[in-house]
Amino acid sequence: MVVLNRIYTRTGDDGTTALGSGERRPKYDLRVAAYGTVDETNAAIGVVRLHLADSPDVDAMLGRIQNDLFDLGADLAVPEREGKAERLRMLASQVERLERDIDQLNDQLAPLTSFVLPGGTAASAYLHLARTICRRAERMMVELAARPDEPVNAAGIQYMNRLSDFLFVASRFQNNKGAGDVLWVPGQNR
Repeated sequence: MVVLNRIYTRTGDDGTTALGSGERRPKYDLRVAAYGTVDETNAAIGVVRLHLADSPDVDAMLGRIQNDLFDLGADLAVPEREGKAERLRMLASQVERLERDIDQLNDQLAPLTSFVLPGGTAASAYLHLARTICRRAERMMVELAARPDEPVNAAGIQYMNRLSDFLFVASRFQNNKGAGDVLWVPGQNR
């Protein structure tokens, strides 16, 4: 259990923050930016959930995803190092559950005939916003993983890749199972 008795510590006033390992990094550090953008994804999903009163199944899926994103933030905040005790890590089973959720929703969708523009219902538009933030977090994680001495759990990267797919499929589901999608019309405004 995490206990937060004091919200401000003043330790970050010098422009640094502590990783879960205790190591201090500049607040602009790519690892800090990556888990911060995972947190931003989570916040956007929280906004989506305000618009899902009529979709309890999707809301429950997103609730599980929000918890997973905290797990991912914890994973990113403690780089894997040889000889160090293992911390909370993302697991392949979390990726697999997300794939099952994608398949469950996607099986109910109308066939896709064009690229989809963000829009339709409020929930769908916010799901698209969460998807774009998720993709940014994934790009940061991949960039971080490409650096020497900056390990990133492969299951975490896979999770974010699947999550962007889930958010896309869920956005279509919230648009009357794809029937209310706003479709891109190439060259429409020439």
